[in-house]
Amino acid sequence: MKNSRIIDLATWAIVAISALGTLSVSLMALFDPKGVMALVHTPLDNTDAYSSVRGVFGGVGITLAAIMVWVFRRDRTAAMGFISLFWGCYAFCRALTIAVDGPLGAFGNQWIGIETTLALCALVVYGLRRRAATTHYLTAMAH
Repeated sequence: MKNSRIIDLATWAIVAISALGTLSVSLMALFDPKGVMALVHTPLDNTDAYSSVRGVFGGVGITLAAIMVWVFRRDRTAAMGFISLFWGCYAFCRALTIAVDGPLGAFGNQWIGIETTLALCALVVYGLRRRAATTHYLTAMAH
């Protein structure tokens, strides 16, 4: 029972950190696209650039944060799988950048660590939730 409580708390924490973190960047992108791009030292100098940052980091980010919460409310194990994939893809893309374009700057290095950690934590919790569900199912079948 204690392990189940720890797994539930870890699930809540990972979803909260992921959804709120994604939402905060998304809101910043909607209201201050120049500020988002300043984090990676990239100037925005035309309205197409502004609309692209608002669309990808803002609109798509809000959608992804909403999906995290929506999936969490319906199937917490699936939410952990989705979040592991979400952060894992971010980390993979940064690793690909290292392989193709060279070393990351301070921002990229900080975020590849955060994204990898969140992906691995979500993956571990996903596995624990699956194992607990299987054990519960097998125990119920035995009775």
